[in-house]
Amino acid sequence: MSTEPATPEATEGKKKGGINLLIILPLVIFLGLATLFLLQMAKGGDPSQIPSVLINKPAPDFDLPALEGFEANGAPMPGFKTSDLMGQVTLVNIWGSWCPACRDEHPMLLEMNKDNRYRLVGIAYKDEPQNAARFLNNHGNAFDAVGLDLSGRTGIDWGVYGAPETFIVDRKGVIRYKHIGPLTPTNLRDSFMPILEKILAEKG
Repeated sequence: MSTEPATPEATEGKKKGGINLLIILPLVIFLGLATLFLLQMAKGGDPSQIPSVLINKPAPDFDLPALEGFEANGAPMPGFKTSDLMGQVTLVNIWGSWCPACRDEHPMLLEMNKDNRYRLVGIAYKDEPQNAARFLNNHGNAFDAVGLDLSGRTGIDWGVYGAPETFIVDRKGVIRYKHIGPLTPTNLRDSFMPILEKILAEKG
């Protein structure tokens, strides 16, 4: 099973006027992470072990809308924003209906969401709402909330350069771990779950 994150086709736009550093900074971070990823792959390394510059830093500000028309347990599925990360350990899964590896990973997420010690939320990355809703209806809903990142801007702020990726965020809203590529029984056992258990055991 491949652990390379998939990416949809990107589109480029032109902006008139001068360059705003606050706007291009996320892009610079993104390009730096992409370079690390390519170097790691060229060396034959495991891309899931590439460190994120956001580790041990607060999650970026975002406010993503819900998937319009999608319901879970008879109620509309809520969207997802920064304040939702506070007060509980949260797993943030970056996924897309266009992503084959996300389909392979999904049964793992369905099983993980049975554990009520943490919250599992999804960011539908560069996805059309009707396609994302169809994916969840067909494969099962693994999430407590889903935010739609249609443009991919929130993904850039999180340092995402593909899907799937999964972040562990602690009770203070600080990003503590990032896994690149699909979760599997092996990497859950060997790396992801030991770190998650450690963060769950922390007080306050």
